[in-house]
Amino acid sequence: MKRILPLWLLTNLSLLAWPMLAAEPQTGGGGAPTRPAALPLSEVILYSSGVGYFERTGEVEGRAKVDLRFKVEDINDLLKSLVVQDFNGGQVTTVTYGSRDPIAKTLKSFAIDLTENPTLGQLLNQVRGEAVEVMRPGPLTGTILGVEHKLQPAGENKTVEVEFLNLLTADGLQSIPLPQIQRIKLSNERLNAELRQALEALGASHDTQKKTVSALFDGNGKRKVAVSYIAQTPVWKTSYRLVLDEKEPPFLQGWAIVENTSDEDWTNVRLSLVSGRPISFMMDLYQPLYTTRPVVEPELYLSLRPPVYSDSLEKREVDKLAELQADRKAGGFADGGRAKGQSAPAAPMAAEPDAALTLSRTESTRALRDTESLGRRMNLRQGLASTSEGAEAGELFQYQITTPVTLARQQSAMLPIINQKIEGEKVSIYNANTHARHPLNGLKLKNTSALHLMQGPITVFDAGTYAGDARIEDLAPAQERLLSYALDLKAEVESRTTASSLDLVSVKIQKGVLIASRKSSEEKTYTLKNRDRKTKRILIEHPLRPDWQLVEPKEPSERARDVYRFALNVEAEKPARLVVREERPFSETAQLLNSSPETIAIYLRAQKIAPRVREALQEAASLRERVSQTASERSRREQRIKEITDEQARIRENMARVNQQSELYNRYVKKFDEQETELEKLRQEIETLKSTEKDRQRELNEFLMNLTVE
Repeated sequence: MKRILPLWLLTNLSLLAWPMLAAEPQTGGGGAPTRPAALPLSEVILYSSGVGYFERTGEVEGRAKVDLRFKVEDINDLLKSLVVQDFNGGQVTTVTYGSRDPIAKTLKSFAIDLTENPTLGQLLNQVRGEAVEVMRPGPLTGTILGVEHKLQPAGENKTVEVEFLNLLTADGLQSIPLPQIQRIKLSNERLNAELRQALEALGASHDTQKKTVSALFDGNGKRKVAVSYIAQTPVWKTSYRLVLDEKEPPFLQGWAIVENTSDEDWTNVRLSLVSGRPISFMMDLYQPLYTTRPVVEPELYLSLRPPVYSDSLEKREVDKLAELQADRKAGGFADGGRAKGQSAPAAPMAAEPDAALTLSRTESTRALRDTESLGRRMNLRQGLASTSEGAEAGELFQYQITTPVTLARQQSAMLPIINQKIEGEKVSIYNANTHARHPLNGLKLKNTSALHLMQGPITVFDAGTYAGDARIEDLAPAQERLLSYALDLKAEVESRTTASSLDLVSVKIQKGVLIASRKSSEEKTYTLKNRDRKTKRILIEHPLRPDWQLVEPKEPSERARDVYRFALNVEAEKPARLVVREERPFSETAQLLNSSPETIAIYLRAQKIAPRVREALQEAASLRERVSQTASERSRREQRIKEITDEQARIRENMARVNQQSELYNRYVKKFDEQETELEKLRQEIETLKSTEKDRQRELNEFLMNLTVE
């Protein structure tokens, strides 16, 4: 039966080393005491890409250790971005953090294993052979032999199992009941430290959502140190209020919305907000990675046998042995004549190239490791580039909050970033795709501030009342942008599109290819009506199509990515018109060699065709007609041959049924003779026509291949 000792006794042993360790400062590798230090949060920079830069600064003295607690999901960003700096001659020796391996695996790595919640006896059994000092109540020093279980009487006819600690002391072996021991002290300081570290790891594992990251600073005297890192944060947002007044310029007020979702209060921190989209990603650097390595068996070499030397042979015996060896080779023994079951001899030199390669790789690895170590030493002395200036930095823009910010954990805040007058002009914006009848009330806003305005919603107030909501995209200083916030019911626009026309512009020929340039024209008329009592400035947005060219008006008021904008001042109760005419040029091609006469005739009848092109087309048509005529004549003769052949087949059939002495039979014979004469003539004419057709076709081909006129 396993007996569990009283909790107070187990606690006395488990915590035995703690008072001693607490009284003595921790020491590093150099033996100097290590002092704990705190680094409060001093600066926060939030990015619109969903990350935040956090900087902690403070003072340390001598050799100091800073412990920081982070959420497990933030460790990867920390490992990717952590920068630790020790100024005034100090240096950062190590940064340690808890492994992601299970706590059981971590506890098993210590000399004293606390994995299975051991009893005092089980704990002492793990340190057998170690010197201890026991208080019972007098002190006793000895070496642990082990813990054994003995039965002790406990009343009438009852026994209990008691654990006894067996010690080798100066006076010999002693067995002490564990319940009588008041205190046990391990004499081995290394084991004391291992026990303390195991208990620290066990305590840290209770909060599975956080890990401790410790930075060790080494130096002399008081020094300033800094720790900075990147962590995931909510995207900071902006919202604006725009006040419109007939007598005053527009007034813009902008607010930044920030959230402190961490478990730490921000107290008097320098806060900056950066707009832009820097590339940011996550990488799993926290998870331990183990690679699979191949198992290579060591090479075994056959030992050399002691040679046995035979007696010398006479010449005839040597010749006979040579003939015998030649016969064996000719006999085709496998593996050069080895006997069955005999192994091939090993090649002792086969491993030498591998050994040389291994040496070369080892030297290369050492050189690479030395280079990387030098790079790390250089980087550790470098600080972060200052980003505290409120200005543009590449594609980013930074808002520096001038007043230190205090924000409690899990709280949000609105911070003013702009509060000033700004340039703007009231307009009405018409787009048929947005609303077919009415334009939208809007504002042509110019960013006359020195700040980059990040995208966000805008609440518009006009004449002291709520007028609507608008949205704005990122707007750099001096840039202009249109805003729309309501439907303008006092203005109306009617659009009408006329049917498109197709016109021939020009015709040219390049190496027998006819290229006809055409244009398609389209016209759209906008009729504007203003029912307000004052003049309105209305912007008409007309679709910008890539293949179409603007003809009228010659230039738009402004050109956006996908629309033309035309500005018109429309007086009250007086309609206005805008005519937009566009052309789309395109071309058609046709191979004259394969074109039909009808196609060529269409272009010959066209008005907009150059005289030289017309003459070339006429010549091509004439040559093509000659080829066609020759082909037609040949076809007629071929058709006549077919007719005669069919007629002769009919006559042969009739002659088979008619008496050869009859007059009808003689007529058939005469008819045959006449047809044969005609067939011979037709075949000669066809051969002549084929030759003529081939010559005329070649003439046409050469003419067209060399024909280039405009």
